[in-house]
Amino acid sequence: MSSAKNKNVNTNNGNTNNGNTNNGNTNNGKEDVDQEDESEAPLPVERFDPDEEVALITESNSHKAQANKLFASTRYSEAIGTYDQALATLPNYLDYEIAVLQSNISACHLKLDDWKAAVDSATKSLDSLEKLLPQKKRKKERERKNNEAGKGKNAEEGREGDQDDDNDDDTDENGHGVVEISGDDASAEKQLRDLQMSDLRREDVRRIRVKALMRRAKGRAEQGGWGNLAAAEEDYKILSQIPNLPSQDTKIVKSALATLPPRINAAKEKEMGDMMGKLKELGNGLLKPFGLSTDMFKMQQDPQTGGYNMSFGGGGGGAS
Repeated sequence: MSSAKNKNVNTNNGNTNNGNTNNGNTNNGKEDVDQEDESEAPLPVERFDPDEEVALITESNSHKAQANKLFASTRYSEAIGTYDQALATLPNYLDYEIAVLQSNISACHLKLDDWKAAVDSATKSLDSLEKLLPQKKRKKERERKNNEAGKGKNAEEGREGDQDDDNDDDTDENGHGVVEISGDDASAEKQLRDLQMSDLRREDVRRIRVKALMRRAKGRAEQGGWGNLAAAEEDYKILSQIPNLPSQDTKIVKSALATLPPRINAAKEKEMGDMMGKLKELGNGLLKPFGLSTDMFKMQQDPQTGGYNMSFGGGGGGAS
């Protein structure tokens, strides 16, 4: 069967319910509001008809089940190829299912010590989850409102701003949706079932997000280098703020946040030294025709401004 992705417009949502697996609960519309971008109108969703969609999901689940068996048998390379087959069959608007597969692929790459590929797959997983339960936009929105509340407003205005923020977020202390049930008994019962399913999907999204973040953080930390280590630290900081993190993950996160800072500083110093060495080599090449070298120039830091002053000490003598 040709790839299902070629037939669909890539959009933000559209998970459907399938009784065989965890795949697909239809969003109740609340998530669409959270991730709407005022600068761009959402693209129309082109979906398969229900029968064809179920057939594609069933085929994808079959590949996924086989890949899970390969993973359990430590045949990680084969598992990656089979997970890729599951992705190729899956409709590309099923973001949660895509995120699960990409996270599993990341786990395979970690087993193979392919750190970069593990990071890339985990990032794809997180990108798909972001469409379902946006984190970045919510954080920016809270920061924007907090900034507005602190710009020249009196105490009363500040209190009103806090109340608006709570109402807009529509979540309790655990991040679950807070919605008032209304209508007759049958309608209220249906609303309650929908909310329970929505909460289950939110928990699924958070669970896979934790796994993907843990895998990306490990891949980045193993890759090494200043940028990767700093990025790993950021991932672990995000994980440290997630409530009810599994105990084993909590231990890993705490350990990483304790050991990463000195590694980051060492990597930074090394890369800065390497960079200065390359600049010095380049400078010597340019200065050599004039009988000069970079050793004749001294860089001195101004303790007050933090800037650097260059002085010339020809032949190693005093500054001129």
